[in-house]
Amino acid sequence: MERMPMESSLATPADAEIILKLYDLRREELMRKARAWVIGEFWPSTAEEYFATAMNPADPHNAYVRQVIGYWEMAAALVLHGTVSAELFVDCNNEGFLLLAKFEPIIDGIRERSPMFMARTADLVKRFPSAAARMEVVRKMTDGMRARMKAAAASRQAEALKA
Repeated sequence: MERMPMESSLATPADAEIILKLYDLRREELMRKARAWVIGEFWPSTAEEYFATAMNPADPHNAYVRQVIGYWEMAAALVLHGTVSAELFVDCNNEGFLLLAKFEPIIDGIRERSPMFMARTADLVKRFPSAAARMEVVRKMTDGMRARMKAAAASRQAEALKA
């Protein structure tokens, strides 16, 4: 039996199993550490800053960056290839979209050296209206996070100058 286009069909029990397995993989101890660092602490402002970690095997966080981005690109590929319902995937995940939004200001520079960087997640956003809508929400959230970090850094700098 042929499946209907992703966004017009109901998710199946097999889709639910995949989503739950993806969730389970995110909870693995090393993956939790990697995700916490990449999402919370790794905010490069240039492609060069990104590559200083992502392409430097001597950097202790190199594997974290590769693991987290690779995980979310794999998950997006499952959707793009029809393995899991796009609607269910989008309903259950923010983090891949957050990564794409986080790197958007420097993505062109990253793609000069790494053309496929976050390409599957970007394709997901282009192909599925629900993913595009989620991306807009996450983009605003990420812009707010970036603005708060910038303000906090400016405040710390001003305090340091006073001292």
